[in-house]
Amino acid sequence: MAKSKVVPIGRTRKSGNDDRPGAAGKPSRSGQSSRRRRLAGLFAAVIIAVGGWLAYTGAGNLSGFLALAGTPRPDPLSAAFSICSESRRVNCVVDGDTFWFEGRKIRIADIDTPELSPPRCEAERIKGEAAKFRLLALLNAGKFSLLAGFRDEDKYGRKLRTVTRAGKSLGGVLVQEGLARSWDGARHGWCQSQ
Repeated sequence: MAKSKVVPIGRTRKSGNDDRPGAAGKPSRSGQSSRRRRLAGLFAAVIIAVGGWLAYTGAGNLSGFLALAGTPRPDPLSAAFSICSESRRVNCVVDGDTFWFEGRKIRIADIDTPELSPPRCEAERIKGEAAKFRLLALLNAGKFSLLAGFRDEDKYGRKLRTVTRAGKSLGGVLVQEGLARSWDGARHGWCQSQ
């Protein structure tokens, strides 16, 4: 009876018994297979990471991803802003770091400005009013972009965004002019005794 050449699954052939045509003298493909598996694993990890990022930040808002990628793009947003009143709030400025845009309340994420509701002292009120009117002028000066960061909203439900024009932070302009501080995660007083 002839010896069967069928190899059961899970068993390896003995060396020297390879009857496949052209198999003799060829290098092993295990190195290529290992490389392919590593690349496939890396590709899968990247896909999972991007998917997690999109799930965390929201697929509809890719501006944060484009900012991280450094992709330049034109500023798409503009509106005619006014100072907010107690009535309808659509496109208006509340204070130096908060405004309404298209019916959504936006908190500028990269700065902190003096409080106006209520100010703790006369110096804070004066600087807060100056910051509010300067933000109004900056928003009305041309098109801008709103970039999302790691958190979408603050505890008050305001959208946290960095406002930029031509890649430059408008909050940074307020900081340079002495009307704001860079946000460090905590509010600090604006009165002399604080």
